[in-house]
Formats: sequence, structure tokens, C-alpha cells
Amino acid sequence: MTVLDLLECALSWESASPEETEGMGEALGGLLQPGDMVALFGELGSGKTMLVLGIAAGLGCARGDVHSPSFTLINEYAARPGGGGDLPARVAHVDLYRIRSEDELPGIGWDEVLHSCHVVAVEWAERALRWLPPDHLRVTLETLEGNRRRL
Repeated sequence: MTVLDLLECALSWESASPEETEGMGEALGGLLQPGDMVALFGELGSGKTMLVLGIAAGLGCARGDVHSPSFTLINEYAARPGGGGDLPARVAHVDLYRIRSEDELPGIGWDEVLHSCHVVAVEWAERALRWLPPDHLRVTLETLEGNRRRL
């Protein structure tokens, strides 16, 4: 069973700090399998990147290697090199903030990422609604008060 088997469930967590948001991402990352996609929804500054940093850490990526792809749009990271079983070899981190239209997705390498066996985390997923696979995990981040977030 993968985390995507939980698609019918609605879960909610609250985070009191960016570090807690990252920790929640790390816990989620430990559950993900090759081919899983996490689609992140939320306003600017809601913690999407912190969550992805945690997801990548949970998959064994070196923390210093993980950076927001705001200008490159897609970054790929090595995950658990030499791992066995179903561990993903790569994590793709996609940030769609700068695209203006879904029509731009084929030109940024979306199809290659989508059809890879990577774990994929997509920030600003609302900009690619028609392109998301039906079995993605949707995570909405809501800014509460101060550093508090609801996921």
C-alpha cells in the first residue's frame, strides 16, 4: 500500500513553525513510493517549499542539495543512493509559479517528469490541473496566524 491509497481520506494537520512543516513533509516523504505525485496548493508563503524540503529529506535527499526551482521550474535530486526495494532513485521538485498557462508545460519537461518513476512534488499545482494524474496526492496549505499553517 502506498500513500496514494489514502486518496479517499481527508487528513488535517496544524504546524506551528516552518520546522514543523518541514518535519511533516519528512514524515510524508518516508511513505512515498516511485511514481507518486504530491500536488501542493496554497498561497504565496504558505509553506509549500518547506514541505517539499521535508519530503525530499524523508526520501533520503541531502538537505544541502534541495533548492526551490523558482527560476529553473524543475529540479531533480538523488534519493537514497544505493537503496534497495522500491525506493525512488530521484525526486523531481516542480515549481509552476512562473508559468502563465498550462500550454507551457510540455516545453518545461513536464511529460518526462510525469512519466518517470520519480517521486514528484509540484508547487502551484493549480496551474496544471488538467495535467495532473488522477491518482495524485493533493495537499493544501493554509496560512493561519503568524507561522501557523494548516495542511
